[in-house]
Amino acid sequence: MAAALLMVLAVAWPARAELKIDITRGTVEPMPIAITDFYGERLEEGQFGIDIATVVSNDLERSGLFKPIDSRAFIQTGESLNSLPRFGDWRVINAQALVQGRTQTMPDGRLKVEFRLWDVFAEQQMVGLAYFTVPKNWRRVAHIIADAIYKRITGEDGYFDTRIVYIAESGKQDRRIKRLAIMDQDGEGHRFLTDGSSLVLTPRFSPTQQEITYLSYHGNLPRVYIFHIDSGRQEVLGEFPGMTYAPRFSPDGKTVIMSAAKDGNSEIYTMDLGTRALKKLTNHSAIDTSPSFSPNGERVVFNSDRGGTQQLYIMDADGNGVTRISHGQGRYATPVWSPRGDLIAFTKMYRGQFYIGVMRTDGSGERLLAEDFLVEAPTWAPNGRVLMFFRKEPTKKDGSGGRSRLFSVDLTGQNEREVITPIDASDPAWSPLIP
Repeated sequence: MAAALLMVLAVAWPARAELKIDITRGTVEPMPIAITDFYGERLEEGQFGIDIATVVSNDLERSGLFKPIDSRAFIQTGESLNSLPRFGDWRVINAQALVQGRTQTMPDGRLKVEFRLWDVFAEQQMVGLAYFTVPKNWRRVAHIIADAIYKRITGEDGYFDTRIVYIAESGKQDRRIKRLAIMDQDGEGHRFLTDGSSLVLTPRFSPTQQEITYLSYHGNLPRVYIFHIDSGRQEVLGEFPGMTYAPRFSPDGKTVIMSAAKDGNSEIYTMDLGTRALKKLTNHSAIDTSPSFSPNGERVVFNSDRGGTQQLYIMDADGNGVTRISHGQGRYATPVWSPRGDLIAFTKMYRGQFYIGVMRTDGSGERLLAEDFLVEAPTWAPNGRVLMFFRKEPTKKDGSGGRSRLFSVDLTGQNEREVITPIDASDPAWSPLIP
């Protein structure tokens, strides 16, 4: 795994500068930031430097919080930045922050990547780090650098050194081939994890390990699997004669929560991954499904039609204390608890339209972030500031259309971006930061 080959050489220097983006204020004007190509003396080192700077710039720009300045406006060259920056050259182009770096191939073949983040107006270094890695891991180093910059300026963890698992779809609309696929959060490093011979649904990441739980049909029998990303090994958790939907890990990674239909009635269960013991949490004649743990593992949000329409409910992790939290117009589904614990994301259906929204854990403060003919399956970035979901176009009478694509949107609802995939995509799940 790449993480084992990556080492932090230095720690951040303390900074007296107060350059900061307050991301708690709602809509934020993007900060102008200059990101220079990382300097390398040799041709190959210089190319690594260009590529790393490009990825860092793209990561920060996609967040909606930063506005990278066009390099054609730069006055000082990357090579001359090996000494101190000429801050006046950067102030004149309105750069509030400056990123410089250097790449160097070591005698043992490893790549050394250094970078510094400067507060241009205070003329102070905010952070400086160096990494050693094998050259093929240069892209991951770039994501880690972007995370370090994001955290230093916003005060919160970044989300760029992460991966997305999703369902890759191909074929005619009435005979879709669905494969498990994985990629970096920016769409790079794409690969398929399953061959499409079996239908796969609802992939979810473990919060503690690089594992995925998902539903697959073996013949006509639903099975819940765990896929170990590093080894490619698949493990069957259990076979369920009734429909099983949306298996998710508990915050400690020791339990899976899911809904299973037995005797025609869908209830919520947990499975201990050590003993494989099942525990039934709900016992109601209504359909209870789509459960998601709170970050501390003490509560569960799920959707149920026990009140007559599909709504969101919260209960204790042992199944007690069931309370309805959604009270708006329409039907609510697929709730997902934020990693920060403060919000719950959901899908809403109202008057023939679908929405992706968030609400507080008591049901107050409902906000709708995206809408369309069909938008579904919200999943949180590990810092709880961005959501990813999929959007499906309507199918035309001649069978064309019906394309499914992935999008991300921040909590303001103003920064929506498509995440490019090689074929149609649905049901994304965001990983925690890669260890």
